[in-house]
Amino acid sequence: MTIKPLVFLPDPILRQPSLKVERFDAELRRFADDMLETMYDAPGIGLAAIQVGEPRRLLVLDLAGKDEVPNPQVIVNPEILSTGDTVSVYEEGCLSIPDYYAEVERPAEVVFRHLDVDGKEHETRASGLFATCLQHEIDHLNGVLFIDHISKLKRDMVVRKFTKLARSRVTA
Repeated sequence: MTIKPLVFLPDPILRQPSLKVERFDAELRRFADDMLETMYDAPGIGLAAIQVGEPRRLLVLDLAGKDEVPNPQVIVNPEILSTGDTVSVYEEGCLSIPDYYAEVERPAEVVFRHLDVDGKEHETRASGLFATCLQHEIDHLNGVLFIDHISKLKRDMVVRKFTKLARSRVTA
């Protein structure tokens, strides 16, 4: 397995909508394994393919705690079918926006359809942290970042900070 380099804000690829996965083969399974390895190395609990520069509708999650058995999930071509009426607020962070966290309000429950790495269709109900993480990663697949769910003032400050950091990396 290979750890992929992460893409960071303000890279414009993060705003690019991802394309539907059409081929379910050994290459896709290898790529999903690489994404899991990258997510664990970061460390994080979710990662969308676009965050490693691949505009594919694929994401990986593992919500197991430090002392729990790992529970890696590979979710291909996810589509939210419905959302619950209640909302929850979680402090979210993002591997593409390191060391920045903000409270985001999202539906507390979603029902979604997706495929696994073999192309088999599933319909799943997600709630709590699972629902939040899933929505966060699906947003990535649509070119949306969690900072798009906070005030414009805070978002502009974050974008300026990361644009300045990116410039300093280029000149260093």
